[in-house]
Amino acid sequence: MADGVGVQDPDLELLEEASRVADSLRREVAKCVVGQREVVDGLLLALLGNGHALLVGVPGLAKTLLVSTLAEALDLEFSRIQFTPDLMPTDITGTEVMEEDRSTGKRAFRFVKGPVFANVVLADEINRTPPKTQAALLQAMQERMVTAAGHTYPLPSPFFVLATQNPIEQEGTYPLPEAQLDRFMFELRIGYPSREEEEEVALRTTGAALPKVNPVVEAKRLVQLQGLVRRVPVAPTVAAFAVRLVRATRPGTAEALDITRRYVAWGAGPRASQALVLGAKARAAIQGNPVPSYDDVRAVAPSVLAHRVVPSFEAEAEGVTSRKVVEELLDESRLWG
Repeated sequence: MADGVGVQDPDLELLEEASRVADSLRREVAKCVVGQREVVDGLLLALLGNGHALLVGVPGLAKTLLVSTLAEALDLEFSRIQFTPDLMPTDITGTEVMEEDRSTGKRAFRFVKGPVFANVVLADEINRTPPKTQAALLQAMQERMVTAAGHTYPLPSPFFVLATQNPIEQEGTYPLPEAQLDRFMFELRIGYPSREEEEEVALRTTGAALPKVNPVVEAKRLVQLQGLVRRVPVAPTVAAFAVRLVRATRPGTAEALDITRRYVAWGAGPRASQALVLGAKARAAIQGNPVPSYDDVRAVAPSVLAHRVVPSFEAEAEGVTSRKVVEELLDESRLWG
């Protein structure tokens, strides 16, 4: 769209750039990570939506490599925290140390920032540390700040937490509580590669040449693209559709489906409605569309809702997962609009 003198609307230029940046990031990540297109797109949507993402997959599926490569392509400060049973909250947020001024002899405390003070923070194997340490990320993820010793310190912008979790090992792990899971905009499931992809992995990763990842976008421009996603208009009917999807996961509401009432103990909260709308806006933006549609909402719904739906005992007994509930809900939603 142009005005009377032919000057393009700045937001339309940003919209075109968002699509170009997404394509460039996919190409750069593909230099190191084979396949996983849906997961990469999920990370891009969470990034542009200014949210966080939880990556769930068995060992050896390049979760850590994917995150570090994306951070390199974004030209952002990257920090990796290996979560272990003996990790303390201060190992994440930082701690105060006593320092002495040699010229005056006076002593004072100085706050030494922890690894959470970075643009992209990888919380590797987050479920291997006790809840007390997991909770050290709660304020950082929600408020983008850290409080220590009565002082509050802002985190850098943009700020993006990516956590990994192994779904098959239970011994020595601490499941994330619902309050922590709700802070993640998306839960992204990483599956095994196809045979062709695995053959390419075997060839590519056993040679001498290492691919060079080039920066695509700097922090300041990324913040502008995140602002664009916020400004993308959404039709009231689309927002209402997103809210109806979320309310349909709650067994006590009029919108609940039969499968919800039978197999769900607790449904998704209002944060899920926000994540659905933001995710749909981000998906529209990277496709160059000025407004999100019902299909954009449906596309991000599994990643937004599945980790926020708590199955009942009956569901666990009959092998009905939260993702199965969400799939049936989405099938039903095609009759809504």
